[in-house]
Amino acid sequence: MTDRLATAGPPGRPLYARPGLTLLTSCGAAFIAFLGVSVVYIAFPELPKAFPGSSLASLSWVVSGYTVVFAAALAPVGKMADVVGVRTLFLVSVTGFTAASLLCALAPTAELLIAFCALQGLFAAGMIPSSLGLLLASRPPQQRPKAIGLWGASSSAAAAVGPPLGGFLVHSFDWSGVFLVNVPLGAALLVTAWRVLPKVRTERGGIPDLIGMMALMLGVGGLVAGLTKGSDWGWGSAAFLGTTLGGALLLALAVLRSRRHRVPALELTLLRTRKFAVANATFVLFGAAMYCWLLAAPLFTTEIWHYTPLSAGLALTPGAVLSVAASVLAGRMPRKHQRAVVVAGTLMVAVQCGIWAVALRSQPDYFVVWLPANLIGGVGIGAVMTTLSSAAAGALPPQRFAAGSGLAMTSRQVGAALGTGAFAALTAALGGPGLGSFREVFLVCTVLSALAGVVALWLKDPAGQTAAVPAAPEKPLSEVQGESR
Repeated sequence: MTDRLATAGPPGRPLYARPGLTLLTSCGAAFIAFLGVSVVYIAFPELPKAFPGSSLASLSWVVSGYTVVFAAALAPVGKMADVVGVRTLFLVSVTGFTAASLLCALAPTAELLIAFCALQGLFAAGMIPSSLGLLLASRPPQQRPKAIGLWGASSSAAAAVGPPLGGFLVHSFDWSGVFLVNVPLGAALLVTAWRVLPKVRTERGGIPDLIGMMALMLGVGGLVAGLTKGSDWGWGSAAFLGTTLGGALLLALAVLRSRRHRVPALELTLLRTRKFAVANATFVLFGAAMYCWLLAAPLFTTEIWHYTPLSAGLALTPGAVLSVAASVLAGRMPRKHQRAVVVAGTLMVAVQCGIWAVALRSQPDYFVVWLPANLIGGVGIGAVMTTLSSAAAGALPPQRFAAGSGLAMTSRQVGAALGTGAFAALTAALGGPGLGSFREVFLVCTVLSALAGVVALWLKDPAGQTAAVPAAPEKPLSEVQGESR
Protein backbone atom coordinates (compact mmCIF):
# COMPACT_ATOMS: atom_id res chain seq x y z
CA MET A 1 0.00 0.00 0.00
CA THR A 2 1.32 3.43 -0.92
CA ASP A 3 1.99 5.46 2.17
CA ARG A 4 -0.30 8.37 1.43
CA LEU A 5 -0.08 9.49 5.03
CA ALA A 6 3.60 10.20 4.70
CA THR A 7 3.62 11.50 1.15
CA ALA A 8 0.55 13.73 1.04
CA GLY A 9 1.74 17.24 0.31
CA PRO A 10 4.40 18.80 -1.90
CA PRO A 11 7.22 16.46 -2.98
CA GLY A 12 10.12 16.42 -0.58
CA ARG A 13 8.17 18.05 2.25
CA PRO A 14 6.82 16.14 5.24
CA LEU A 15 3.15 16.55 6.00
CA TYR A 16 4.01 17.83 9.48
CA ALA A 17 7.11 19.93 9.97
CA ARG A 18 7.14 19.33 13.74
CA PRO A 19 6.20 15.68 14.36
CA GLY A 20 7.32 15.88 17.99
CA LEU A 21 4.80 18.62 18.77
CA THR A 22 2.16 16.73 16.80
CA LEU A 23 2.82 13.66 18.97
CA LEU A 24 2.56 15.80 22.11
CA THR A 25 -0.70 17.35 20.90
CA SER A 26 -2.22 13.99 19.98
CA CYS A 27 -1.24 12.37 23.27
CA GLY A 28 -2.55 15.41 25.15
CA ALA A 29 -5.95 15.00 23.51
CA ALA A 30 -6.12 11.31 24.43
CA PHE A 31 -5.06 12.16 27.98
CA ILE A 32 -7.74 14.77 28.67
CA ALA A 33 -10.45 12.69 26.95
CA PHE A 34 -9.95 9.87 29.45
CA LEU A 35 -9.12 12.23 32.31
CA GLY A 36 -12.58 13.72 31.75
CA VAL A 37 -14.18 10.70 33.39
CA SER A 38 -11.47 9.28 35.67
CA VAL A 39 -11.01 12.56 37.53
CA VAL A 40 -14.71 12.60 38.45
CA TYR A 41 -14.50 9.50 40.65
CA ILE A 42 -13.15 11.36 43.67
CA ALA A 43 -15.82 14.05 43.30
CA PHE A 44 -18.59 11.46 43.17
CA PRO A 45 -19.00 11.23 46.99
CA GLU A 46 -19.50 15.02 47.06
CA LEU A 47 -22.30 15.07 44.51
CA PRO A 48 -25.11 13.90 46.86
CA LYS A 49 -24.23 16.84 49.11
CA ALA A 50 -24.23 19.29 46.20
CA PHE A 51 -27.50 17.93 44.78
CA PRO A 52 -29.62 16.78 47.74
CA GLY A 53 -32.58 14.67 46.78
CA SER A 54 -30.71 12.90 43.97
CA SER A 55 -30.09 9.20 44.58
CA LEU A 56 -26.70 7.54 44.21
CA ALA A 57 -28.08 5.52 41.29
CA SER A 58 -29.22 8.65 39.51
CA LEU A 59 -25.94 10.47 40.11
CA SER A 60 -24.02 7.50 38.70
CA TRP A 61 -25.20 8.78 35.32
CA VAL A 62 -22.69 11.62 35.68
CA VAL A 63 -20.15 8.90 34.83
CA SER A 64 -22.43 6.60 32.80
CA GLY A 65 -23.68 9.38 30.54
CA TYR A 66 -20.12 10.25 29.56
CA THR A 67 -19.01 6.65 28.98
CA VAL A 68 -22.14 5.54 27.10
CA VAL A 69 -22.04 8.44 24.63
CA PHE A 70 -18.25 8.17 24.32
CA ALA A 71 -18.43 4.46 23.48
CA ALA A 72 -21.27 4.76 20.97
CA ALA A 73 -19.95 7.82 19.14
CA LEU A 74 -16.28 6.84 18.73
CA ALA A 75 -16.59 5.02 15.41
CA PRO A 76 -19.22 7.12 13.58
CA VAL A 77 -17.83 10.47 14.73
CA GLY A 78 -14.40 9.38 13.55
CA LYS A 79 -15.77 9.09 10.02
CA MET A 80 -16.71 12.77 10.14
CA ALA A 81 -13.05 13.41 9.30
CA ASP A 82 -13.97 12.32 5.77
CA VAL A 83 -16.56 15.07 5.61
CA VAL A 84 -15.02 18.02 7.46
CA GLY A 85 -11.33 17.13 7.56
CA VAL A 86 -9.30 15.61 10.38
CA ARG A 87 -7.84 18.94 11.55
CA THR A 88 -11.26 20.56 11.68
CA LEU A 89 -12.71 17.61 13.59
CA PHE A 90 -9.86 17.84 16.09
CA LEU A 91 -10.28 21.57 16.70
CA VAL A 92 -14.08 21.37 16.95
CA SER A 93 -13.90 18.39 19.32
CA VAL A 94 -11.37 20.03 21.67
CA THR A 95 -13.34 23.29 21.66
CA GLY A 96 -16.62 21.49 22.37
CA PHE A 97 -15.06 19.36 25.11
CA THR A 98 -13.62 22.44 26.82
CA ALA A 99 -16.92 24.33 26.64
CA ALA A 100 -18.90 21.30 27.89
CA SER A 101 -16.50 20.96 30.83
CA LEU A 102 -17.19 24.57 31.81
CA LEU A 103 -20.94 23.94 31.56
CA CYS A 104 -20.55 20.90 33.84
CA ALA A 105 -18.78 23.01 36.45
CA LEU A 106 -21.58 25.59 36.35
CA ALA A 107 -24.49 23.10 36.24
CA PRO A 108 -27.19 24.16 38.76
CA THR A 109 -29.02 20.81 38.82
CA ALA A 110 -28.08 17.14 38.69
CA GLU A 111 -30.10 16.68 35.50
CA LEU A 112 -28.18 19.41 33.69
CA LEU A 113 -24.89 18.06 35.00
CA ILE A 114 -25.69 14.63 33.55
CA ALA A 115 -26.71 16.19 30.22
CA PHE A 116 -23.50 18.26 30.02
CA CYS A 117 -21.39 15.19 30.90
CA ALA A 118 -23.01 13.32 28.01
CA LEU A 119 -22.10 16.28 25.77
CA GLN A 120 -18.55 16.01 27.07
CA GLY A 121 -18.51 12.36 26.05
CA LEU A 122 -19.67 13.22 22.52
CA PHE A 123 -16.82 15.67 21.96
CA ALA A 124 -14.33 13.32 23.63
CA ALA A 125 -15.37 10.74 21.04
CA GLY A 126 -14.22 13.16 18.34
CA MET A 127 -10.90 13.88 20.03
CA ILE A 128 -9.80 10.25 20.03
CA PRO A 129 -10.00 9.39 16.29
CA SER A 130 -8.88 12.81 15.11
CA SER A 131 -5.85 12.82 17.41
CA LEU A 132 -4.89 9.33 16.22
CA GLY A 133 -5.36 10.32 12.59
CA LEU A 134 -3.09 13.33 13.01
CA LEU A 135 -0.53 11.19 14.81
CA LEU A 136 -0.46 8.61 12.01
CA ALA A 137 -0.13 11.36 9.42
CA SER A 138 2.97 12.72 11.16
CA ARG A 139 4.95 9.49 11.09
CA PRO A 140 6.29 7.16 8.41
CA PRO A 141 4.96 3.57 8.68
CA GLN A 142 7.98 2.18 10.53
CA GLN A 143 7.57 4.73 13.34
CA ARG A 144 3.82 4.38 13.83
CA PRO A 145 3.69 1.37 16.22
CA LYS A 146 5.88 3.17 18.79
CA ALA A 147 3.85 6.38 18.42
CA ILE A 148 0.58 4.46 18.87
CA GLY A 149 2.05 2.89 22.00
CA LEU A 150 2.82 6.30 23.49
CA TRP A 151 -0.63 7.55 22.51
CA GLY A 152 -2.27 4.54 24.19
CA ALA A 153 -0.09 4.94 27.28
CA SER A 154 -1.29 8.53 27.68
CA SER A 155 -4.91 7.36 27.91
CA SER A 156 -3.93 4.69 30.43
CA ALA A 157 -2.05 7.29 32.48
CA ALA A 158 -5.19 9.45 32.57
CA ALA A 159 -7.21 6.61 34.06
CA ALA A 160 -4.55 6.11 36.72
CA VAL A 161 -3.83 9.71 37.76
CA GLY A 162 -7.45 10.88 37.58
CA PRO A 163 -8.48 9.93 41.15
CA PRO A 164 -5.42 11.45 42.89
CA LEU A 165 -5.74 14.62 40.83
CA GLY A 166 -9.46 14.70 41.54
CA GLY A 167 -8.79 14.57 45.28
CA PHE A 168 -6.53 17.59 45.08
CA LEU A 169 -9.03 19.54 42.97
CA VAL A 170 -12.01 18.80 45.23
CA HIS A 171 -9.93 19.77 48.25
CA SER A 172 -8.73 23.02 46.63
CA PHE A 173 -12.10 24.01 45.12
CA ASP A 174 -15.16 21.76 45.38
CA TRP A 175 -16.74 19.11 43.12
CA SER A 176 -16.71 21.58 40.21
CA GLY A 177 -12.90 21.60 40.22
CA VAL A 178 -12.76 18.21 38.48
CA PHE A 179 -14.53 19.79 35.49
CA LEU A 180 -12.82 23.18 35.59
CA VAL A 181 -9.39 21.54 35.23
CA ASN A 182 -10.29 20.63 31.64
CA VAL A 183 -10.73 24.29 30.69
CA PRO A 184 -7.06 25.42 30.87
CA LEU A 185 -5.90 22.03 29.58
CA GLY A 186 -8.25 22.25 26.60
CA ALA A 187 -7.30 25.88 25.92
CA ALA A 188 -3.59 25.02 25.93
CA LEU A 189 -4.24 22.11 23.59
CA LEU A 190 -6.18 24.37 21.21
CA VAL A 191 -3.41 26.98 21.07
CA THR A 192 -0.80 24.32 20.36
CA ALA A 193 -2.95 22.54 17.78
CA TRP A 194 -3.78 25.75 15.94
CA ARG A 195 -0.08 26.53 15.54
CA VAL A 196 1.22 23.02 14.87
CA LEU A 197 -1.39 21.27 12.75
CA PRO A 198 -1.58 22.30 9.08
CA LYS A 199 -4.63 22.17 6.89
CA VAL A 200 -4.88 18.86 5.06
CA ARG A 201 -6.55 18.32 1.73
CA THR A 202 -9.81 16.45 2.28
CA GLU A 203 -11.78 14.26 -0.09
CA ARG A 204 -15.40 13.84 0.83
CA GLY A 205 -16.25 10.41 2.18
CA GLY A 206 -19.42 8.60 3.12
CA ILE A 207 -21.85 9.88 5.74
CA PRO A 208 -21.54 7.93 9.01
CA ASP A 209 -24.37 5.61 10.03
CA LEU A 210 -26.12 7.90 12.47
CA ILE A 211 -28.96 5.39 12.99
CA GLY A 212 -26.44 2.71 13.93
CA MET A 213 -24.69 5.14 16.27
CA MET A 214 -27.96 6.05 18.00
CA ALA A 215 -28.91 2.36 18.26
CA LEU A 216 -25.54 1.57 19.85
CA MET A 217 -25.80 4.53 22.24
CA LEU A 218 -29.37 3.83 23.30
CA GLY A 219 -28.71 0.09 23.47
CA VAL A 220 -25.78 0.42 25.89
CA GLY A 221 -27.72 3.14 27.73
CA GLY A 222 -30.72 0.84 28.07
CA LEU A 223 -28.64 -1.95 29.58
CA VAL A 224 -26.94 0.45 31.98
CA ALA A 225 -30.29 2.03 32.92
CA GLY A 226 -31.72 -1.42 33.63
CA LEU A 227 -28.78 -2.23 35.89
CA THR A 228 -28.89 1.15 37.59
CA LYS A 229 -32.64 1.33 38.26
CA GLY A 230 -33.47 -2.37 38.53
CA SER A 231 -33.49 -2.30 42.32
CA ASP A 232 -35.88 0.67 42.40
CA TRP A 233 -38.16 -0.65 39.68
CA GLY A 234 -38.05 -4.29 40.76
CA TRP A 235 -36.01 -6.90 38.90
CA GLY A 236 -39.15 -8.49 37.50
CA SER A 237 -40.98 -5.26 36.71
CA ALA A 238 -42.15 -4.24 33.25
CA ALA A 239 -39.92 -1.15 33.41
CA PHE A 240 -36.77 -3.21 34.06
CA LEU A 241 -37.58 -5.91 31.53
CA GLY A 242 -38.65 -3.39 28.89
CA THR A 243 -35.58 -1.21 29.32
CA THR A 244 -33.14 -4.13 29.36
CA LEU A 245 -34.78 -6.01 26.48
CA GLY A 246 -35.07 -2.78 24.50
CA GLY A 247 -31.38 -2.10 25.04
CA ALA A 248 -30.46 -5.60 23.86
CA LEU A 249 -32.64 -5.25 20.73
CA LEU A 250 -31.11 -1.89 19.90
CA LEU A 251 -27.62 -3.37 20.24
CA ALA A 252 -28.67 -6.15 17.88
CA LEU A 253 -29.92 -3.51 15.43
CA ALA A 254 -26.58 -1.69 15.64
CA VAL A 255 -24.76 -4.95 14.85
CA LEU A 256 -27.05 -5.76 11.91
CA ARG A 257 -26.65 -2.28 10.42
CA SER A 258 -22.88 -2.44 10.93
CA ARG A 259 -22.74 -5.59 8.80
CA ARG A 260 -24.35 -3.80 5.85
CA HIS A 261 -23.66 -0.07 6.08
CA ARG A 262 -20.84 1.48 4.06
CA VAL A 263 -19.72 3.60 7.04
CA PRO A 264 -20.78 1.44 10.00
CA ALA A 265 -21.01 2.26 13.69
CA LEU A 266 -18.89 -0.84 14.38
CA GLU A 267 -16.35 -2.33 11.96
CA LEU A 268 -17.23 -5.96 12.58
CA THR A 269 -14.97 -7.28 9.82
CA LEU A 270 -12.01 -6.58 12.08
CA LEU A 271 -13.28 -9.22 14.50
CA ARG A 272 -12.44 -11.95 11.97
CA THR A 273 -8.95 -11.92 13.44
CA ARG A 274 -9.13 -14.08 16.53
CA LYS A 275 -6.48 -12.21 18.49
CA PHE A 276 -8.23 -8.90 17.86
CA ALA A 277 -11.62 -10.36 18.84
CA VAL A 278 -10.14 -11.80 22.05
CA ALA A 279 -8.51 -8.45 22.86
CA ASN A 280 -11.86 -6.69 22.53
CA ALA A 281 -13.66 -9.24 24.71
CA THR A 282 -10.92 -8.85 27.31
CA PHE A 283 -11.30 -5.07 27.15
CA VAL A 284 -15.04 -5.29 27.88
CA LEU A 285 -14.57 -7.52 30.94
CA PHE A 286 -11.50 -5.75 32.27
CA GLY A 287 -12.97 -2.32 31.59
CA ALA A 288 -16.06 -3.25 33.61
CA ALA A 289 -13.92 -4.44 36.52
CA MET A 290 -11.53 -1.49 36.46
CA TYR A 291 -14.09 1.30 36.22
CA CYS A 292 -16.33 -0.37 38.78
CA TRP A 293 -13.62 -0.47 41.44
CA LEU A 294 -12.29 2.97 40.47
CA LEU A 295 -15.74 4.34 41.29
CA ALA A 296 -16.16 2.24 44.43
CA ALA A 297 -12.71 2.79 45.99
CA PRO A 298 -12.87 6.55 46.70
CA LEU A 299 -16.48 6.22 47.83
CA PHE A 300 -15.43 3.49 50.28
CA THR A 301 -12.70 5.63 51.83
CA THR A 302 -15.00 8.65 52.22
CA GLU A 303 -18.14 6.80 53.35
CA ILE A 304 -16.66 4.02 55.52
CA TRP A 305 -13.32 5.40 56.67
CA HIS A 306 -14.51 9.04 56.59
CA TYR A 307 -11.53 10.26 54.60
CA THR A 308 -11.60 13.72 53.09
CA PRO A 309 -11.59 13.87 49.26
CA LEU A 310 -7.91 14.85 49.36
CA SER A 311 -7.06 11.88 51.59
CA ALA A 312 -9.10 9.58 49.34
CA GLY A 313 -7.12 10.77 46.32
CA LEU A 314 -3.81 10.38 48.12
CA ALA A 315 -4.79 6.86 49.16
CA LEU A 316 -4.86 5.88 45.48
CA THR A 317 -1.72 7.79 44.48
CA PRO A 318 0.90 5.03 45.07
CA GLY A 319 -1.05 2.63 42.89
CA ALA A 320 -1.43 5.32 40.21
CA VAL A 321 2.32 5.98 40.17
CA LEU A 322 3.07 2.28 39.72
CA SER A 323 0.39 2.06 37.05
CA VAL A 324 2.09 4.73 34.94
CA ALA A 325 5.49 3.09 35.43
CA ALA A 326 4.10 -0.33 34.51
CA SER A 327 2.43 1.18 31.44
CA VAL A 328 5.77 2.53 30.18
CA LEU A 329 7.55 -0.78 30.81
CA ALA A 330 4.76 -2.79 29.20
CA GLY A 331 5.08 -0.72 26.04
CA ARG A 332 8.62 -2.05 25.64
CA MET A 333 7.71 -5.71 26.04
CA PRO A 334 8.31 -7.96 23.02
CA ARG A 335 5.16 -8.97 21.19
CA LYS A 336 5.65 -12.64 22.07
CA HIS A 337 5.10 -11.81 25.76
CA GLN A 338 1.83 -9.89 25.31
CA ARG A 339 -0.47 -12.72 26.36
CA ALA A 340 1.52 -13.45 29.51
CA VAL A 341 1.61 -9.76 30.48
CA VAL A 342 -2.15 -9.30 30.01
CA VAL A 343 -3.05 -12.49 31.90
CA ALA A 344 -0.70 -11.58 34.76
CA GLY A 345 -2.05 -8.03 34.90
CA THR A 346 -5.70 -9.08 35.04
CA LEU A 347 -4.93 -11.53 37.82
CA MET A 348 -3.09 -8.84 39.78
CA VAL A 349 -6.18 -6.61 39.66
CA ALA A 350 -8.27 -9.63 40.70
CA VAL A 351 -5.93 -10.12 43.67
CA GLN A 352 -6.27 -6.47 44.65
CA CYS A 353 -10.07 -6.54 44.58
CA GLY A 354 -10.17 -9.95 46.26
CA ILE A 355 -8.05 -8.70 49.17
CA TRP A 356 -10.29 -5.69 49.57
CA ALA A 357 -13.44 -7.83 49.41
CA VAL A 358 -12.20 -10.11 52.20
CA ALA A 359 -9.95 -8.01 54.42
CA LEU A 360 -11.33 -4.45 54.51
CA ARG A 361 -12.99 -3.48 57.77
CA SER A 362 -14.92 -0.47 59.02
CA GLN A 363 -11.80 0.77 60.82
CA PRO A 364 -9.05 2.23 58.59
CA ASP A 365 -6.30 -0.27 57.84
CA TYR A 366 -4.46 1.53 55.10
CA PHE A 367 -0.88 0.26 55.37
CA VAL A 368 -1.68 -3.38 56.09
CA VAL A 369 -4.59 -4.01 53.69
CA TRP A 370 -5.33 -1.12 51.34
CA LEU A 371 -1.86 -0.03 50.21
CA PRO A 372 -0.30 -3.44 49.40
CA ALA A 373 -3.36 -4.46 47.40
CA ASN A 374 -3.49 -1.13 45.56
CA LEU A 375 0.18 -1.41 44.61
CA ILE A 376 -0.46 -4.83 43.10
CA GLY A 377 -3.51 -3.60 41.24
CA GLY A 378 -1.73 -0.48 39.98
CA VAL A 379 0.94 -2.57 38.29
CA GLY A 380 -1.79 -4.77 36.83
CA ILE A 381 -3.78 -1.89 35.33
CA GLY A 382 -0.72 -0.32 33.69
CA ALA A 383 0.40 -3.64 32.26
CA VAL A 384 -3.02 -4.61 30.90
CA MET A 385 -4.16 -1.34 29.35
CA THR A 386 -1.00 -0.64 27.37
CA THR A 387 -0.30 -4.23 26.32
CA LEU A 388 -3.89 -4.95 25.37
CA SER A 389 -4.05 -1.80 23.21
CA SER A 390 -0.85 -2.80 21.44
CA ALA A 391 -2.05 -6.37 20.98
CA ALA A 392 -5.36 -5.21 19.50
CA ALA A 393 -3.73 -2.87 16.97
CA GLY A 394 -0.85 -5.22 16.20
CA ALA A 395 -3.19 -8.10 15.38
CA LEU A 396 -4.28 -6.25 12.22
CA PRO A 397 -2.52 -5.20 9.02
CA PRO A 398 -0.77 -1.82 9.36
CA GLN A 399 -3.38 0.00 7.28
CA ARG A 400 -6.02 -1.05 9.82
CA PHE A 401 -4.17 0.09 12.97
CA ALA A 402 -6.30 3.20 13.39
CA ALA A 403 -9.63 1.44 12.92
CA GLY A 404 -8.55 -1.36 15.25
CA SER A 405 -7.42 1.04 17.98
CA GLY A 406 -10.75 2.84 17.76
CA LEU A 407 -12.85 -0.31 18.05
CA ALA A 408 -10.72 -1.49 20.99
CA MET A 409 -11.41 1.80 22.76
CA THR A 410 -15.11 1.38 22.05
CA SER A 411 -14.99 -2.03 23.76
CA ARG A 412 -13.14 -0.49 26.71
CA GLN A 413 -15.76 2.23 27.09
CA VAL A 414 -18.66 -0.22 26.78
CA GLY A 415 -17.08 -2.15 29.64
CA ALA A 416 -16.70 1.10 31.60
CA ALA A 417 -20.39 1.91 31.15
CA LEU A 418 -21.46 -1.58 32.23
CA GLY A 419 -19.09 -1.51 35.22
CA THR A 420 -20.48 1.82 36.39
CA GLY A 421 -24.01 0.47 36.04
CA ALA A 422 -23.08 -2.67 37.96
CA PHE A 423 -21.73 -0.57 40.83
CA ALA A 424 -24.93 1.46 41.03
CA ALA A 425 -27.06 -1.69 40.83
CA LEU A 426 -25.18 -3.51 43.58
CA THR A 427 -25.10 -0.60 46.01
CA ALA A 428 -28.82 0.10 45.46
CA ALA A 429 -29.80 -3.57 45.81
CA LEU A 430 -27.78 -3.93 49.02
CA GLY A 431 -29.23 -0.88 50.73
CA GLY A 432 -26.75 1.84 49.84
CA PRO A 433 -23.00 2.39 50.29
CA GLY A 434 -22.19 0.28 53.35
CA LEU A 435 -19.35 -2.07 54.26
CA GLY A 436 -21.27 -5.11 53.04
CA SER A 437 -22.20 -3.59 49.70
CA PHE A 438 -18.62 -2.46 49.02
CA ARG A 439 -17.36 -5.97 49.75
CA GLU A 440 -19.84 -7.35 47.23
CA VAL A 441 -18.76 -4.77 44.65
CA PHE A 442 -15.09 -5.65 45.08
CA LEU A 443 -15.97 -9.35 44.87
CA VAL A 444 -17.74 -8.76 41.54
CA CYS A 445 -14.68 -6.85 40.32
CA THR A 446 -12.52 -9.81 41.33
CA VAL A 447 -14.63 -12.18 39.26
CA LEU A 448 -14.76 -9.87 36.23
CA SER A 449 -11.02 -9.30 36.22
CA ALA A 450 -10.33 -13.02 36.63
CA LEU A 451 -12.69 -13.77 33.73
CA ALA A 452 -10.79 -11.22 31.64
CA GLY A 453 -7.61 -13.16 32.41
CA VAL A 454 -9.22 -16.42 31.33
CA VAL A 455 -10.35 -14.89 28.03
CA ALA A 456 -6.88 -13.42 27.50
CA LEU A 457 -5.42 -16.94 27.44
CA TRP A 458 -6.58 -17.05 23.81
CA LEU A 459 -4.71 -13.81 23.01
CA LYS A 460 -2.50 -15.42 20.41
CA ASP A 461 -2.74 -15.60 16.63
CA PRO A 462 -2.99 -19.01 15.00
CA ALA A 463 -0.70 -19.29 11.99
CA GLY A 464 -1.95 -17.08 9.19
CA GLN A 465 -4.89 -15.75 11.16
CA THR A 466 -4.17 -12.07 10.55
CA ALA A 467 -4.60 -12.57 6.85
CA ALA A 468 -8.27 -13.33 7.43
CA VAL A 469 -8.95 -9.62 7.74
CA PRO A 470 -9.34 -8.14 4.26
CA ALA A 471 -6.75 -5.48 3.64
CA ALA A 472 -8.24 -2.06 3.13
CA PRO A 473 -8.03 -0.74 -0.42
CA GLU A 474 -5.70 2.13 -1.12
CA LYS A 475 -7.39 5.26 0.20
CA PRO A 476 -6.97 8.99 0.11
CA LEU A 477 -5.41 10.68 3.11
CA SER A 478 -8.68 11.90 4.54
CA GLU A 479 -10.28 8.46 4.47
CA VAL A 480 -7.36 6.79 6.21
CA GLN A 481 -7.41 9.51 8.84
CA GLY A 482 -11.16 9.18 9.13
CA GLU A 483 -10.67 5.56 10.10
CA SER A 484 -8.89 6.66 13.27
CA ARG A 485 -11.63 5.89 15.73
